[in-house]
Amino acid sequence: MAIPFLSFGPQNQQIRAQVLAAMTQVFDSEWYVLGESVKRFEAEYAVFNQTTACVGVANGLDALHLALKALGIQAGDEVLVPSNTYIATWLAVSLVGATPVPVEPNLGTYNLDPARLEAAITPRTRAIMPVHLYGEACEMPAIMTIAEAHGLHVVEDNAQAQGASFGGQLTGSFGAINATSFYPGKNLGALGDAGAITTNDEKLAQQIRILRNYGSQQKYYNEVLGYNSRLDELQAAILSAKLPMLTEWTQQRQALAAQYQEALAGLSGLQLPQVAPNATHVYHLYVVRTPHRDALQRYLAEREIGTLIHYPVPPHLQVAYQNLGYKAGDFPLAEEIAATCLSLPLWPGMSPGQVQTVAEHIRAFYTAHA
Repeated sequence: MAIPFLSFGPQNQQIRAQVLAAMTQVFDSEWYVLGESVKRFEAEYAVFNQTTACVGVANGLDALHLALKALGIQAGDEVLVPSNTYIATWLAVSLVGATPVPVEPNLGTYNLDPARLEAAITPRTRAIMPVHLYGEACEMPAIMTIAEAHGLHVVEDNAQAQGASFGGQLTGSFGAINATSFYPGKNLGALGDAGAITTNDEKLAQQIRILRNYGSQQKYYNEVLGYNSRLDELQAAILSAKLPMLTEWTQQRQALAAQYQEALAGLSGLQLPQVAPNATHVYHLYVVRTPHRDALQRYLAEREIGTLIHYPVPPHLQVAYQNLGYKAGDFPLAEEIAATCLSLPLWPGMSPGQVQTVAEHIRAFYTAHA
């Protein structure tokens, strides 16, 4: 039987009634933008993320963009970003006119390496944007210490790590203002695009509320040049219906990942996920690395097992950023990850038997290619 990379089926079935009821309630309310559903979800997610404020926006990229905008990051400024990340992290910096400055990851965790940050800081550096990649918390205390020593803002990209923590503190609560995405495939996903910022600074939260709504607090009265980036009522209601399940779904992800760890242990040349001391991992993705990545992906596809590559081209080698003048070899760790990483199937409701089947096929591949 085929094993897809991702299936929404088990989650959807588990909360079908709640989601349909929430959608009906919004439909019947006859209020579809910035109403009670958005207010309710913002309050609920702020409690979940242990911050004083959450502000819903249209998507994760907008959340990053508006967070930087609220901090006053602008043309001529530099923002330290991971060399190994989805391009949205870099795009947010470019959208405010600033320059993304790549910093290499820790090759074990794939996250931004705090030991490499200070060498990248210049007089133009204004902020650091750590990304909790694949679901593992970055080493935030070390990053915060460096930021404070140099007077830099921290904006967490928490799109892949809702519910992860470092030293007991949740990701998305360390930085001055932080962003997350509720894209459908995320650990907490809407049924379309959606995002939010989290912060403990009410002044910054209010700036986001103004920026997301055409620069306005009162209809038809515009204070600044704003944007149309509002979390809509329907997606907010769906997210409220799903949020109570997030902890259970995270535990399922962690149990499946633990099974992969055990079933794939000892395969020479197959790098399994590593979790830093004091960090937790919520396994938005279960990513392995192998120099035989392309052959392994083809082998699994032939056996109807879905995989994906997150991400095949690092941002510095994307055509969109050729103006920065980077070339192959400039960030070798990011390039190595891009050339060797493979994301295996993992989703809430996936069965232990399916994990075992994937693992058995991977072992068979290694036996055939030993």
